[in-house]
Amino acid sequence: MSDLPNCPKCQSEYTYHDGNMYVCPECAHEWSGEEAAAEEEGRVFKDANGTILQDGDTVTVIKDLKVKGSSLVVKVGTKVKNIRLVDGDHDIDCKIDGIGAMKLKTEFVKKV
Repeated sequence: MSDLPNCPKCQSEYTYHDGNMYVCPECAHEWSGEEAAAEEEGRVFKDANGTILQDGDTVTVIKDLKVKGSSLVVKVGTKVKNIRLVDGDHDIDCKIDGIGAMKLKTEFVKKV
């Protein structure tokens, strides 16, 4: 029996290793070894480009974001250091200089 992970897309057991990627011959899905290891540990958090995020990473905001209940705006290019990943509606807990504690969604950031 193979110790390779099942395909995360179609759950096929016929995956194979190609370089540093895993490949599913049934649905043609490809994924990295990092993704497979992270999926075994729990939920995987990815930024807007598909890069896996971890606690303590530094990210950049890719879109102007209005702060609810305030007239403040988090501008494009704002760098956010030392993020904390959490489960829930918003995936990132952080502190932004000049604004304070915030919750962000991973789809609006990219890893630096």
